[in-house]
Amino acid sequence: MRDEIDSGLGVRCVNLYGLSEIIGPGVSCECVEERAGSHVNEDHFLPEIVDPESGEPVAEGEQGVLVITTLTKAALPLVRYWTGDVCSLSHRPCACGRTLVRMGPIVGRSDDMLIVRGVNVYPSQVGAVLGRIPELSPHFGLVVRRDGTLDSVEVLVETNVEGACDTVALTARAAALIRDTIGCTMTVTLVQPGVAPRSDGGKIQRVQDLR
Repeated sequence: MRDEIDSGLGVRCVNLYGLSEIIGPGVSCECVEERAGSHVNEDHFLPEIVDPESGEPVAEGEQGVLVITTLTKAALPLVRYWTGDVCSLSHRPCACGRTLVRMGPIVGRSDDMLIVRGVNVYPSQVGAVLGRIPELSPHFGLVVRRDGTLDSVEVLVETNVEGACDTVALTARAAALIRDTIGCTMTVTLVQPGVAPRSDGGKIQRVQDLR
């Protein structure tokens, strides 16, 4: 999507991060030079990455839940506010010259995380992989089952292809890309338009956990 916006408008678009509880857009923003992580405005916010289970800080570069402490907010200060967003922090030098810590991409939400055969899986990761296959729609859902002692995940995804297509080859290609990218084996099933989860005005419930 970023490439389409850049080429269509002749610009270099950047990601901004914010929360209504903290502030609107303005907690962090990518620089146009690298667009490799969002620089946090550390004069106003203290970011930390903590383990989602223990709440203890993790090492730099490791993924965990982002918590934010406001430094200048007077009316409603927040201390170690649990955002629920999973990402990482880095102090590596940036080509733009800014020394502000950078947030890595948001890979998912802590309350959306699934543990499947020892692998942490976020629906957003699956969606990003499916988005790399032009024949597939952005509408998808996950069904988690337990077969004996092992968990299995079925990806229900709609197709963008009109008319007949080689469903066996398409689903095999999607399953292989998911396995190679995320490290978790999943079954991919094509479904009719309208079957995959959609928003009813709130958050999309992409996971059906039948374990």
